[in-house]
Order: sequence, then structure tokens, then C-alpha cells
Amino acid sequence: MTRSVITMLGCAAVLAAGVAGTHPAAAAAAGDCPNDGVVRFGVEPYEAAAHLLPVYEDLGKLLARKLGCEVRIYIGTSYNAEIEAMRNGKLELGQFGPLGYVLAHQVAKAEAVATFSNEKGEPEHYFAGIVTWPGSGIEKIEQVKGQSFAFSDPASTSGHLFPAYALRKNGIDPDSGVKAIYAGSHTASYEALRNHKVKAGELNSEQITSAKNAGIYKQDDFVQLWESQPIPEDPICVRGDLPEGFKKRLTGVLQNLDLSELPAKDLKVLIGSGKKLVPQTDAAYDQIRDLVDTLHVDLAKL
Repeated sequence: MTRSVITMLGCAAVLAAGVAGTHPAAAAAAGDCPNDGVVRFGVEPYEAAAHLLPVYEDLGKLLARKLGCEVRIYIGTSYNAEIEAMRNGKLELGQFGPLGYVLAHQVAKAEAVATFSNEKGEPEHYFAGIVTWPGSGIEKIEQVKGQSFAFSDPASTSGHLFPAYALRKNGIDPDSGVKAIYAGSHTASYEALRNHKVKAGELNSEQITSAKNAGIYKQDDFVQLWESQPIPEDPICVRGDLPEGFKKRLTGVLQNLDLSELPAKDLKVLIGSGKKLVPQTDAAYDQIRDLVDTLHVDLAKL
């Protein structure tokens, strides 16, 4: 029997949060599963962990059935916790944000192989944004200078890198030109904005979709100050030093994983408007690397 185990990734410990059992569909292939038959799959905390846990539990069960291995899914306590786990050989598989992936590829042997699809079956994309709220006294992005500002996580693409780029392009130092807080997740940043705890902050298109699905988004509650160009969605990555035969089989499963087998409620939480995973390549994230170079971001200090 295989099983999907969801835990929280911490810097010092791994805390168990739930267990679900599944029967492998490919037991004959299970002999080549690494790490004593266990595939450990890390997920970035792009929403509150309590919201992600049941969804990725279902995804873990689906992957376990297709792969014929035990699958354990870990929700990171931070973006860097997931990167460190892969660097230390504690993850075989990971879902990273675009910026997190660029760092994970550099230091943790992460290799992008798949991503979430759009309705056309192509790799999905999303948008970063900076918003305020009516009555904040801010009408244009230049007026954000000196104000409280919510980022999500230092290693987040849409929650830090792109908003920081937008601020700098508009004459504001993202480090010293705003009173920055790092909320820890897009959901927490959204709540800080919604409850007027900050004057401005990041708000990406994925979080808007999530808030709409939860029935807590009203367009009139926010004033859009800036929006990015399209950003490639989170890659699903394998650790590059896995045994070659297993890595090839794992990649094949991921690149053809039919998410329509999951409960409909899960698809409202998972990234992408489509219902499957599709192939993705490292080169898709070259624009992120270019942005890192333009901003002189030291990935080692994130």
C-alpha cells in the first residue's frame, strides 16, 4: 500500500499533519522508487497551509497511484524552507514559485519538468500587481513612497520580486522607500490590504481568483496601481541527482498527469485554469533571471 502524508516543513523539524492511504496502480514499478520507496514532494506556501493541506493530500494520492510509490507531501513554512529541504536531499520533487525555482535550480539541483496548464492545454501564466484601497490617499504608484507596504515573502516572484521592480522603476527604493512588511503568504498580504492594515501592497491574479472562489473579493475594495507582464506559472521540479531511470519515469507521469481525476473543489485551489499538468522547461524562467540581474538581487541573501 502507498500513502500520501502531508506535513509542515520547518527549519528544525517536520511536523506530521495527516495521513491518507492509496493502492498503487503500478506496483511492479515500485522497486525503483528512491529513498526506501518514498517520494517526498515539497509545496511552497502560496496560500494558508490549512487551505492547501486537503487539496495537496488529494494530489498526493493521485500521484501515488500513477507512480506506484509512497508519496509524502510537505507544505513549506516558507519558500526558503522548501529550497533548503531539496538542497539537503530531503525532497525528490517540489513545486516552486518562479523566483524560488531560479534559486532552487542554482543551489538545490531542481529541474523544471512540468507546470499547470491553462484551458488550451498550454503552460499557464499569471500577473503580479500593486494595489491600494479607496480612501487610502494613494492614487498613483509614486505616492506609495514612505507608506506601509505588504510583500508576501522575500523569495516570492509576484509577492516581492516584481513589486520591488515596479517600485524601483517608479523612483522608489523597495528596501528603504516604503515601510515594508513581509506577511508570509499571498493570503496574509491580501488580508492586510483588505483590512486596511497597510496602505498598499502586492496582489497577484492567483490570489484574486482564490479570494473570488472564497466569496471574499470585491473589485471596488481595491485600486490597481500597477500590473506586470505575464509570468510563467510555478514549475513542478525533480531533483537532478535522482537515479536516471526513476527520474525519467517520474517526469513522464508529471507531464501527463490528468488533474480532472481530482475533486472539483480541489481544482479551484490548484494553480492554473486547465485540468492537467503539461511539460515545462528551465528556459521558460530566463525572464526571471533577467529581472534578478536587472535588480541586482543576491539570491543567496533571500
